[in-house]
Amino acid sequence: MEWIIYIVIGTVVGFIAGLLGVGGGFLLVPTLVMIGVPPHHAVGTSLACISLSSLASAYTHVRERRVLYRVVLLKEVFSIPSAVAGAYVSSYFSGKTLELVFSALLILLAFSLLRPEQEKVSEGSGIRYRNVPIIGIIAGFISGLLGVSGGVLNVPLFYTLVGLPIKYAVGTSSLSLFFTAAAGTFEHWRLGHVSVPMVLALSPGLVVGARLGAKTVALVSPGALRRVFALLLVVMALKLII
Repeated sequence: MEWIIYIVIGTVVGFIAGLLGVGGGFLLVPTLVMIGVPPHHAVGTSLACISLSSLASAYTHVRERRVLYRVVLLKEVFSIPSAVAGAYVSSYFSGKTLELVFSALLILLAFSLLRPEQEKVSEGSGIRYRNVPIIGIIAGFISGLLGVSGGVLNVPLFYTLVGLPIKYAVGTSSLSLFFTAAAGTFEHWRLGHVSVPMVLALSPGLVVGARLGAKTVALVSPGALRRVFALLLVVMALKLII
C-alpha cells in the first residue's frame, strides 16, 4: 500500500512538472514533511526527485522542439553555482522574511503572465539574452535554498524578461531545471539530506507523470497555459504567506 501511495504522489507531481515546466518541489516538500520526513531531508529528497521529473519531461519537450539550448546553457552557467550556494545556506537559514519576499515576487510574476502572448520565436530574433544570467542567479539560489523548483521562476521570467512564448518557456525550463536541480541535489546529498530509498519509490510515478504532462502541453492553448501557471503562482504565494 505504501508503494501505491508513492506512485500516486510521483505521478501527480510529475504530471504538473511536465505540463508547466516546473519541478514540483512546492508540492513534494510539504507532502514529504506531512508523512514524517524531516524538513531538511524533505528539501534534499525533493531536489533529487526534481532532477528525475525534469529530465523525463525535458526529453519530450526536446523531441517537440520546444527547447532553446542557448538560453539553457547561458542560464545554467549562473544557476548551478547559485543552486549549490542556496543549498549550503539552507542549513543555516530558517526565517519567515524570505518566504514573504518570495510570495510577493510570485504574485508579481503571476500578473506579468497575463500580458498578450508573442506570436512566434526564432533563435536570435527578439530574444533578450542579456537578461538570462539574472534569471539564472535568482532561480538557482532559490531552488537550492527552499527546495522548490527553479521552474516556478524560470517560466514566468523566461516569458517576461527574455521574450519566450509560454510553450517555449515551459520546454526550455524543463531542460534547464535538470541541471540546476542536479547541482542542488549533490550538495544536499553531501550534507546527508537525500533519502535514496524514497527517491527510488517515487521515481516510477515521476517519470511517467512527467512524460504525460509534457505531451499534454501540445493540446493546451498558450493563453490557457499562462492562466493556469498564473493561478499556480498565486496559490503558492498564499500558501507561503499563510
